[in-house]
Amino acid sequence: MLLMKSYKKPQLKGIITRLYNRHGFYLQMLPDGTMDGTKDESSSFLQFNLIPVGLRIVAIQSTKTGLYIGMNSDGYLYTSQHFTPECKFKESVFENYYVTYSSILYRQTQSGRAWYIGINRDGQVMKGNRVKKTKGAAHFLPKLIEVAMYREPSLHEVVVVAELSPPRKTVKTSDSPVLQNGKKDPPSKTKTS
Repeated sequence: MLLMKSYKKPQLKGIITRLYNRHGFYLQMLPDGTMDGTKDESSSFLQFNLIPVGLRIVAIQSTKTGLYIGMNSDGYLYTSQHFTPECKFKESVFENYYVTYSSILYRQTQSGRAWYIGINRDGQVMKGNRVKKTKGAAHFLPKLIEVAMYREPSLHEVVVVAELSPPRKTVKTSDSPVLQNGKKDPPSKTKTS
């Protein structure tokens, strides 16, 4: 099986931002991985990496916890240590200049309507299949903190490479959202045919 080598240097331009919802709440991810909305602008859990992983497709990762936001097949938001297909969201600018984030994988089976990240009027994160793109719950204003460079989160590094090759020594840096194991390489054994 042929695997692509991962880039050693960051290649993608993304942003560090706070996601401000039209209902007046900032999306926050607490240290235990729970998510909700808060009006406390001084909370240290409001910052997210928006990492481009495709055309208008982003991964959303907490800068504080390192966890990714994902949406499961029931429409519930959850947090993940690893980047998976459920962690990909389509980023769309709505006609009022707010941004919506919809699941790439899941949508209504009958109508085909997308499932969105949303915060209700009480500051609670909603099920994606209950959020409509025309409602304020789905509308976010990304408030830019800084532009950053990232390595692309790779499904291959998390799943395939870890199984097929021995662990390699890596240094975890704050600009790299890809989780690494940090173990030393075991001595290699060479096979001859």
